[in-house]
Amino acid sequence: MFVSILRQFCYGVEFIVRVAGYAAAGLMPILAAIVSFEVFSRYFLNHPTIWAFDLSLFLFGYIASLGGAYAHQQRAHITVDIFYQKVSPKTRKIFDLISFTLAIFFLLLIIYVCYDKLQDALKFDIRRQSEWAPLMFHFWIMTITASCLFVLQLSRDMLENVFSLVTGRELLGSEEEPSEIQQREKHGNILASPLCETGGE
Repeated sequence: MFVSILRQFCYGVEFIVRVAGYAAAGLMPILAAIVSFEVFSRYFLNHPTIWAFDLSLFLFGYIASLGGAYAHQQRAHITVDIFYQKVSPKTRKIFDLISFTLAIFFLLLIIYVCYDKLQDALKFDIRRQSEWAPLMFHFWIMTITASCLFVLQLSRDMLENVFSLVTGRELLGSEEEPSEIQQREKHGNILASPLCETGGE
């Protein structure tokens, strides 16, 4: 029962992070359209907008931040493999636990600082210092949300690694059906190889 709850937590985190990653990817065409429109307005119509730069800057921040947890989920971040690839899988999990712990600590600091920034932005109506002067509170909400998603994904990975180190079994995928060869081995029904059938010819 307890293991089933852990699996449901891991699958739930994976789903939430994946949805956030897809949402961030969906913002990329919008960002490209805004930049293209600004180029057209500036160089062809000779009438640049006052909002395109700020809006594209915000969208780029949304994409990079909200996609961070999904990139980690897909193992797309750059890693240093000089030592990592030369150690056993068990040692790799220990390395991961150390790096994930440090990352969570750093992300919690970001959440703490951004929460103070959010309170100030709401209290003092802080805006970006530009001609358009958009409100800034949503930027801190996005940063807090992205950091929380990253913490969730790292916590999920830590849970999986700890379970593997303690029990010697994988938390996810351990209930998969055995392969056909494993089933034959279990029942003592291994078929002869083609080499044996032909007498070694």
